[in-house]
Amino acid sequence: MTSRTRIAALLVTPLLVLAGCGSDDTGADQRPASGSTKHQSPSGEESPSESSQPGDGQTTVPLYFTGDTPQGTRLYREFRRVDSADALGAALTLAASGDALDPDYGTLLPSGTFSTSGGAAIPLPDDSWTRLPEGMSESDALVAVQQLVYTAQGVLQSRDPITFTDSSGAATQIFGIASEDGFTAADPIKTLSLVNVTAPEEGATVSGSFTASGVSSSFEATTPWEVRDSSGKAVLQGSAMADGWMDKLYPWETDVDVSGLEPGQYTFAVMTDDPSGGEGPGPMVDTKSITVQ
Repeated sequence: MTSRTRIAALLVTPLLVLAGCGSDDTGADQRPASGSTKHQSPSGEESPSESSQPGDGQTTVPLYFTGDTPQGTRLYREFRRVDSADALGAALTLAASGDALDPDYGTLLPSGTFSTSGGAAIPLPDDSWTRLPEGMSESDALVAVQQLVYTAQGVLQSRDPITFTDSSGAATQIFGIASEDGFTAADPIKTLSLVNVTAPEEGATVSGSFTASGVSSSFEATTPWEVRDSSGKAVLQGSAMADGWMDKLYPWETDVDVSGLEPGQYTFAVMTDDPSGGEGPGPMVDTKSITVQ
């Protein structure tokens, strides 16, 4: 199996993120860990609804942050509760802040506050967003745009192209890239981490047996996992089978029995299978810190 293309190679030209050139299916299963009703997204996969718990004024949405992989910077998803009054604006603001629950995640975006009307035309925080920030490469700018696009389309539950607007409401460029025709989600296989853990969430407390879930695109749909102790040694191992692989990310789910472990701090790690025997770039990994009671 040949190694997959690095994301910088994919994003070498803005044409790959302009409307009509990206995929109309992100391939990312948009199910929250818990607590939200679901409906079918345009991709045919279950998605979190814009529902809130009674009286709390919040809703669960998918956010996309950046993370390091053997094939360069890619996007990782994390479900968060945000203010339902402007869920889209709150989600984009949080994504830009890089304030992920998982400390392995970050952002390529400058800080800024988004305020939206809940549609696919998104006002930029200020005029500085129209220019390439100092120190940001053009390839990083394109990844940053995809961070916004994936987050916005996830919140909106729509694959409509995302357009960025100025203070007058007119379509404008972002980071020096024209957006008048709108941006679509780039190929998920070349943009997203090929493995992502939805549950357990970072910092979760577990006992007995828990159900782990997420999305992956791993060789022959095999998605290995480990529970590692504080020294990094794997004390439990297994694998989950995803619903598919190769063309997009597919859901996986598995039960993990930790009843034989001593109480304490552990790391739950999920990775892509590596059929190259170590000759390729190596597996992609997503980890969550957990407490076993």
